[in-house]
Amino acid sequence: MSLKNWLNNGWLTEHRTSTQEITSLLAVADRDLADCRTSGLSSDWQLNIAYNAALQAATAALAASGYRAVRESHHYRIIQSLAHTIKADAGLIALLDQFRKKRNIGGYEQAGMVSDQEAGEMADLAHRLRRDVEKWLREKHPDVLSKK
Repeated sequence: MSLKNWLNNGWLTEHRTSTQEITSLLAVADRDLADCRTSGLSSDWQLNIAYNAALQAATAALAASGYRAVRESHHYRIIQSLAHTIKADAGLIALLDQFRKKRNIGGYEQAGMVSDQEAGEMADLAHRLRRDVEKWLREKHPDVLSKK
């Protein structure tokens, strides 16, 4: 199923992005990538921050493709859209979705659900995704990147 099909299903809306929006989304991802390694934070919070970095990078890819996820299943759609935007492999998407579920439990239902190892894995995944999104943007949508 393509992003056009998702639009027709009501899962996305059309969106015109800007260099400023993409720059801001990547800046939030960069900030969170730095912050998620802060010592003294709980593993739950480290995972949450790293997850947000990944989500911002994925949102930038979706915006550059001309879409925005609707509110219903917002995070899920952004993660799944990576198959269509940067052509992420199914394993990366499945792992990111597992962390999405883990974050929801740790963030909303029960503290202490995330191990240090899981927080580190989420941070590594977020770094990889941030790098992959920027590479993809440079190749497919250089017009939305800052000229710095």
